[in-house]
Formats: sequence, structure tokens, C-alpha cells
Amino acid sequence: MKVRSQLANKVNVITLGCSKNLVDSEVLMGQLQANNFQVTHEADKSDANIVIINTCGFIDNAKQESIDTILRYADEKEAGRLDKLYVTGCLSQRYKDDLEVEIPQVDAYFGTLELPQLMKTLEADYKHELVGERLITTPRHYAYFKIAEGCNRPCSFCAIPLMRGKHVDRTIEDLVKEAKRLASMGAKELILIAQDLTYYGLEKYGERKLADLLRNLSDVNGIDWIRLQYAYPSQFPLDALDVMMERDNICKYLDMPLQHISDNMLKTMRRGISKRRTVELVDTIRQRVPDIALRTTLIAGHPGETQQDFEELYDFVEKTRFERLGIFTYSHEDNTHSYTLADDVPAEVKQDRADQIMELQQGISMELNEQKVGNVYKVLFDRKESGYFVGRTEFDSPEVDNEVLVPATPDTYVSLGGFANVQITDASDFDLYGKLV
Repeated sequence: MKVRSQLANKVNVITLGCSKNLVDSEVLMGQLQANNFQVTHEADKSDANIVIINTCGFIDNAKQESIDTILRYADEKEAGRLDKLYVTGCLSQRYKDDLEVEIPQVDAYFGTLELPQLMKTLEADYKHELVGERLITTPRHYAYFKIAEGCNRPCSFCAIPLMRGKHVDRTIEDLVKEAKRLASMGAKELILIAQDLTYYGLEKYGERKLADLLRNLSDVNGIDWIRLQYAYPSQFPLDALDVMMERDNICKYLDMPLQHISDNMLKTMRRGISKRRTVELVDTIRQRVPDIALRTTLIAGHPGETQQDFEELYDFVEKTRFERLGIFTYSHEDNTHSYTLADDVPAEVKQDRADQIMELQQGISMELNEQKVGNVYKVLFDRKESGYFVGRTEFDSPEVDNEVLVPATPDTYVSLGGFANVQITDASDFDLYGKLV
């Protein structure tokens, strides 16, 4: 490899979108560092002469953010403050030809699976022996842990298979090796992610293996919490719940996006599950794992959603009382099946329906949080901010869920990245307040 000057070896990596994208950036940064590049991540002020933007192309807002970011750095390049600009990730995978025409200032565009080509363009070696290794950008006590790539689900509204391809598993052996490495670096929490966790094993082993993977990961010394995100409800592997009950270090937490509940919408969305089976699944999960925190995500205003469909969804949320819930307004994504349908719900109706659901959930969250006052929970502390030590219970993921705030008084000591027992003294709709015990 050529010997570069210090300046010419410096790269600033910008990550947009979800935690799966963040892992991809961390892998990219690990490869860059192994090739003697200096690497920064999302540095506002950087003397890097190379910028790599890892884009998101999921829905309209995310696509616009990606385009705005590319344009901002294209201006930096035209002003002579940047030598090279590269774009990778989902937006680039999906719209590469259009982007090359519309924003030619970018030196090269790469898809989601073209890291070796990107490294070659940088006159660097793609090091196969580093597969599974990365530079962690989160606080070192937790890490997102991608167990598979791509998706085989046929959901009508989703463009992810267009950007990420078919589902491909990583082996249990490779994942355990990575988990041990992360533990040795100080990680206490692994947040398992994929487009669909519950599909894990079918591609590599011919059967669902999420339960086996959980057992193997829970045996890794130093890992105190293992958290599950992005589980698909259809054909959910119930044996994973047994492992959750068997192992203390598997959080009683499950992120399972349901998207809707009316049979009309579930069929239109191609979700592969009915209302009756969804309700039965939620009931089964709660019976088999008492006190589990269930997080779900919903869509308001999908083509064909009637007022009756929405009222059915509203009633379902009211009765089910999810511990955590988020909702998106429908985004009409080209080349998806839903794009062939008329986008017939007006934007203001979509937003109003989403607002009604979130107002309902706000009240539910407040009631559930108030029930926690007086209880003691094990809390993992993430940071200190605005006079508080801020942490989470096992029932909360970083960035999207509740936080526990403990006043940072002179006689209060909290180790960031460490655990402490906290008694809850007060509650708001999306936060808890407490004191060390």
C-alpha cells in the first residue's frame, strides 16, 4: 500500500439512519484503521480530507436527510476544503444512477454490500481476517450486534429488501467470537439487531436458531444484558422465550413491529399474520415471560386504511397497553408493492391518526411508569447530563425508550457504564426519576 501523509490518511465517516447502518460504519472504520487511516466519526470540526457518508434510504424524511448531507459535503469539496467525497449505504444502493447524475461532485457511489470495492478505491486492502471486528462508536459498555443481513419478508410497504438483499445469517461461531471480543473491550450489553431476528438460522442452518444463538451468547463472560430488537411476529420462535426465562442476562424486552392489527390492513401489507394470531401471540409472550416490556411500531395511513381500520388499531393499542410504542406515517416508496396502490389517505389524516395513537400511548406510558414508583431496579448508566446521571433498566433500549434520571448531587457517585440499584421516586410519561439504594 502507498505511504500517505498524515493529512491524506484522515477520513471522517458520517452515519445516517438506523443502528444497522451504524454497525456497517463501525466495520468500515475498522477496515480503514487497519489500513493506517486516521478515522473520525461524525466529527463536526475535522481536518479530514476524505468524507464517507453512509446513507439511509428507508422513507422520505430519511432520504431527504441523506441528500441534504451529501449536498452539504459536496459544497465543502467545491470550496476546496475536501479532497474526496464518497457515498455508500441504502440510498446509494437504491438510487445510484440518479445520484451520479444529480450530484456529480461525489467521487464514487457504493451499495450496501460493496465495502471491498470502496476499500479498493481508497487504495486500501479489504482484510477478510477482520470480519466481525469494528471500531465501536457507541459508549463502550453497549454495542449493537448484527446477526444477519437482508430480509426475505414480502411486506408490501418496505423497500429494505431492495437495498439490503435477501436474508443472510452469520454463523453462531462467528457471533460468539465477536461477542467475546466486545466483552473484552468493556461491552456489558449486546443489542441484537437484524432486519428480522426471528428468521435467524433458516438461511444458514435450515431451521430457526435464535434460541440456540441466545444460549451461546448468554454464556459469554462479561455480557450482563442481551436485548432483542426487530422481531417479526409471523412464525415467531417461541423457544426463544424459554431461553429468556432461563437466562438472567437476557433482558425481558422484545421489540416486535406489528405495523397494524386490522385483517384488512395486515392482508394489504402482506404481513403473513391475522389479527387473531397477533393477539394470541402477544398474550402468549406475556404469559410465558411475565413483566416483559413489549415495544412495537405501527404505520398510520397505509393505502386502503379506512376509518374503521384505524379505529380497530386504536382499540387494540388501548387494550394491549404496550410498554413502548412508536408510529410512522406511511411513506409511498417506489418499487414496493404498495407503490402500485393509490396513496389515498391524505397527509393530514395520516398525521392526525398517528398523533391520536401517540396521545393514547402517552397516557398508557404515564400510568405504567407511575406503577413503578417505589420499586427498585437494576440500572445501567449511560451518561451524565444536565445535573443528572442518566441510565436505563433492562426494559429500555438506548435512544428510543424510557430513561432513569438520578440527581448528580455531591454525595452521589455513579460509575458511567456501570450498574447500580435505583429506587424510583417519581415518574413522567417517558422518564423515571430515582435515588441510589
